[in-house]
Amino acid sequence: MKILLIQPPLNPNIIGAGIGYLTEPLALEIIAASIPHHTVEILDMRIEPDLEKKLHSFNPDIVGITGYTCDVYSIIKILKNIKKYNNYILTVVGGHHATMMPEDFYKDSVDAIAIGEGEITFRELVDAYSERQDLRKIKGLALPDNGRLVFTEKRDTIDNLDLMPLADRKLTSRYRNHYFRGTWRPVASLMTSKGCPFRCNFCALWKVMGGKYKTRSAESVVNELRQIEEHYIDFAEDNALHDLQRAEKIYEIIKAEGIKKTYKLYGRSDTIVKRPDIIEKWKEIGMDLILIGLESYNDKGLENLNKKNSIKNNEEAIRILQANGVEIAAYFIVDPDYTREDFERLADYVVKLKLTQPIFTVLTPLPGTELYEQKHNELITHNYELFDFIHTVLPTRLPKQEFYQCLADLYRRTYSSAMTNKVKDEKGSMESEKITKQLFTLLSKAHSA
Repeated sequence: MKILLIQPPLNPNIIGAGIGYLTEPLALEIIAASIPHHTVEILDMRIEPDLEKKLHSFNPDIVGITGYTCDVYSIIKILKNIKKYNNYILTVVGGHHATMMPEDFYKDSVDAIAIGEGEITFRELVDAYSERQDLRKIKGLALPDNGRLVFTEKRDTIDNLDLMPLADRKLTSRYRNHYFRGTWRPVASLMTSKGCPFRCNFCALWKVMGGKYKTRSAESVVNELRQIEEHYIDFAEDNALHDLQRAEKIYEIIKAEGIKKTYKLYGRSDTIVKRPDIIEKWKEIGMDLILIGLESYNDKGLENLNKKNSIKNNEEAIRILQANGVEIAAYFIVDPDYTREDFERLADYVVKLKLTQPIFTVLTPLPGTELYEQKHNELITHNYELFDFIHTVLPTRLPKQEFYQCLADLYRRTYSSAMTNKVKDEKGSMESEKITKQLFTLLSKAHSA
């Protein structure tokens, strides 16, 4: 069978996307690696948007596609065009939104919806389809049947991640130089864990994995690192450092083997505070950047998000990272209920802590999260294209235009301060200026949305 896997076009409203970073379609590369006995190609429409050309040249039997909430309409449009090209192509959609809200893909252009992890589900689906077997026997699917969606038996999460195939990066060889983060180019992405042990109400990662957190072994992680050609490595999951014993073992193997790469990781502040020596060790082997969800400037804000963390931990983690020369991409959540004073306090906080890469996202109740369940009746729009972390989909305390003006001022003030603190890094400053300009363009559009 010939299978085409598609990464949909870039949502232009995602802050920094395409300007500050563009990551490889890692999920599709892993799915592709699970079906080596079939002919597979990947189309990254963020880089190569000509779908019709690819359909004509490859003529697939099956098309698989994935995306986030803000990609829903784009995905449906792509699948409609595929069916228009050849109605006999089997179309399959998976990913985060498809798992949380499968009914949104109950469309004539969608033949199957993969629920949860797709590595085994998609492989079994492809094999069953190629052998003309009944897809209803495949676990983890939602299938249209006589005017309704029929759900097959639920599939358990994968227990041993070490047994899963490594991403097939050969399938994106023609795109690799387009994947970057700031001045890092090209950059490769790496997945070493799944799920989350925490229960933040704005995130559904833990729900997708049934509340479980699983990791690959240190040996498995380093084995993949050896095979990656790129110097810059993006650990693409939210909890790479959570298992501190594993993080230390990965460090030990990398150091012993003399692997020379530069790393970006996600980390929680309480993890960093618990073991500052891990930061020292990872800095030694090449960790230059950590993404950290600080979320708020006060403990009440963290409590409202069920973050199960503290401002004290956040500030101590920042001190540890700065003392070790690790760059911090600091993520904050801007509540639509913010007053002007809240915006000013957040700006003061960021400037005080000398954070040079602050990212401010508007609190967005994504479908599948507990926040969505709590706030569903308060939503001012159900247009998924606006679930992009820049538009507010909840009522604002301030008049909407004033809210966006405050958000623009927040970026302007904090990045102006960041430029002053980071004049030695001209390339980094240029990237920050590009992202800030993009932000102001998006905000000017959001005023009238």
